Amino acid sequence: MTSERVPERTDEPHEKHIPVGLSSASVWPQPARAAFEMAADLGFDGVEVMVWADAVSQDVAALHRLADRHGVPILAVHAPCLLITQRVWSPEPEERLRRSVVAASDLGASTVVVHPPFRWQRRYAERFSDLVAELEEASGIRVAVENMFPVRPPNTWKRLRGGKASGLSAFKPSPDPTDVGYNNYTLDLSHAAAAHVDAIELLKRMEDRLAHVHLADGTGAPRDEHLLPGQGTQPCAQVCEALAADGFDGSVVLEINTRKARSPKQRAALLAEALLFARLHLEPAAS
Repeated sequence: MTSERVPERTDEPHEKHIPVGLSSASVWPQPARAAFEMAADLGFDGVEVMVWADAVSQDVAALHRLADRHGVPILAVHAPCLLITQRVWSPEPEERLRRSVVAASDLGASTVVVHPPFRWQRRYAERFSDLVAELEEASGIRVAVENMFPVRPPNTWKRLRGGKASGLSAFKPSPDPTDVGYNNYTLDLSHAAAAHVDAIELLKRMEDRLAHVHLADGTGAPRDEHLLPGQGTQPCAQVCEALAADGFDGSVVLEINTRKARSPKQRAALLAEALLFARLHLEPAAS
């Protein structure tokens, strides 16, 4: 694959470098293998592996080989908690999370991204907070709970209540993990847009417990858009600049929707544009 590589950072030793990774979900419908190829070609600092139907994403040995072959570390593992991944690894959500933590440890990743439990996962939901704390203590892996969004009827704009969009939440007790409180969070800006949540206020609530960021944009439409940063209404630049100013010690991962790309070359161009946006806005202010 040929594409224009984004220039690497030239930080002075005293400056904090925030790794910018590529989610394997960003290359769908191409497989996880393509994420490693594109991450290496474009100059990403690593990959976040979304564990889902792609057999390679479920195979720790295969992921090891890809990371070694392309010289691209695995920064995070996204646990299989989407509706379409309810049978990946196990029908039991607790087992899926446990296996994700083991995989992250084996792959040298520092973080597991997980969604809050679905309402119908009653036993899992009741035990979720204790399970997350237990896994973190035993493994040393950050289990970073991600902000989600309520379900709203298509083409219907609900009145905001307390800064959040009203609607039916599929998550228990809330799509906002700060309503519960965990040791580590993942901030997803596309989800914040769909939830009509102020992303800057959410960032402040997460404070020093923010471990991981999914950088993407959204317009506030009642769906998860994952637009390129800068193409929606979310404060993507401001969030990146705040992370740089605060000495953020986690990773920023581009989790964007490129499924309309007509070729791998066009997909690579979209990813290069998003990477450039992230790198520019994550530069320390003094630069």
